[in-house]
Amino acid sequence: MSKMLEETRQQPEALARTLEQGLPTLHDLRIHFEGHRPRLVVLVARGTSDNAAQFGRYLIEITTRIPVSLAAPSILTLYESRLDLSGVLVVGISQSGESTDTNAVLEDARVRGALTVGITNEPSSTLAGIADFVLLARAGREESVAATKTYTCQLLALYLLAQALGGEISLDVLRWIPGWVEEVLELEERVGEIAERYTFMSHAVTVGRGLNYANALELGLKLMETCYVVTERFSSADLMHGPIALVEHAFPMFVFAPSGVTWPSISAVLDQLEELKAETLVITDEGNSEACVKPARLIQLPIEPGSCGGPRDLYTPIPYIVPAQLFAAQLAEIKGLNPDRPRLLHKVTRTM
Repeated sequence: MSKMLEETRQQPEALARTLEQGLPTLHDLRIHFEGHRPRLVVLVARGTSDNAAQFGRYLIEITTRIPVSLAAPSILTLYESRLDLSGVLVVGISQSGESTDTNAVLEDARVRGALTVGITNEPSSTLAGIADFVLLARAGREESVAATKTYTCQLLALYLLAQALGGEISLDVLRWIPGWVEEVLELEERVGEIAERYTFMSHAVTVGRGLNYANALELGLKLMETCYVVTERFSSADLMHGPIALVEHAFPMFVFAPSGVTWPSISAVLDQLEELKAETLVITDEGNSEACVKPARLIQLPIEPGSCGGPRDLYTPIPYIVPAQLFAAQLAEIKGLNPDRPRLLHKVTRTM
C-alpha cells in the first residue's frame, strides 16, 4: 500500500487536531482583527497549497466580503516590484514552510506594512518564523510527495482564518467534518473498482465551480503528478466558453457536483457531456437528488449537514476531495506507478 493511500486514510484524526489545536490562534486572530480589519487579503502559495489558496479566496470573499487576491510571487522575485501593502493581510501557505518564493513574498510583505499569517505543517519552518501569526496544519509527518492530508488541513485552517475575520463559519459544523470524512473513506473499495476502468487513461478534464473549483484543480494536479495523465482543469463556466470543444466520445471527465448555487451550472455541463457521450465521473452526495438521476457514473458521499447556515456547499470541499485522492492513489497503483515518488518531484520545491 502506498504512503499516499495510507495518509489519505489519516485525515479524520489530522483534521480534528488541526481544528482543536488551532482554536487558541483563532482567538488571538479574532481579537486582532476586531481592531484592525484588513482592507484586502493576499494569499501566496505554490502547487497544492496554491489550490488551497484558490479555495481560501472563495471562502473569505463569500463569508467576510473582504476582497482577496492571489499573489504572483514573480512580481517580487523576478521583477522586484515593491507593493504598498499597508492595511493588507498577507497569508503564506506552504506544507513544508520552506517554499523560497512564498517565504520571500511573506518577508517582504512585513516590510511593506502588511500583517502576515502563515499556514504550514511544520512549526519550526522558515515560514513559521517569518509570520506574525501561524495557523498550523496538524497533519503529522507526510512522507508521500503527493500531498493529501496537508491539503485538507490547509483548507480547515482557512476556515479558521475566515472565522477570525468575521466570516459566518460554524465551529460546530467544522467539528462534524472529521466524522464526515471518516464516512467518505468507507467508499475506498467502490472508488478502487471505478479506478480500474481508467487504467489506460492518458488525458482528462476536471471540472468544479465556486468553492469546489479548488478541488478540480487539486484532482487534476494529482492525476498529472501521480498517474502521468495530461489533465486540463476548468470551472464549469470557463469550460463552456470554449474548451468543451475538445470533448468527444468516451473522453474522461471528472465533475464535482454538490447541490446549491453552483448546481445549475454543473447540471448544464453534465447535460452537454451526456450529449457528447463523454466518460463522466461525478462526485456528489446523497442529498443532491438531481445529480443522482443523471446518466453518469457516480461517487455518492454521505449527506452533508442539513442546517449549517451559509451557502449550501460551504462545507463540502474537504469531504469532496477525499474520493478524488483515493481515486488518484489507487489508479497510480493500478498503472504500476509509485504515487509516493513521482519522477522529478520532491517534497520541498524551491523556486524563485
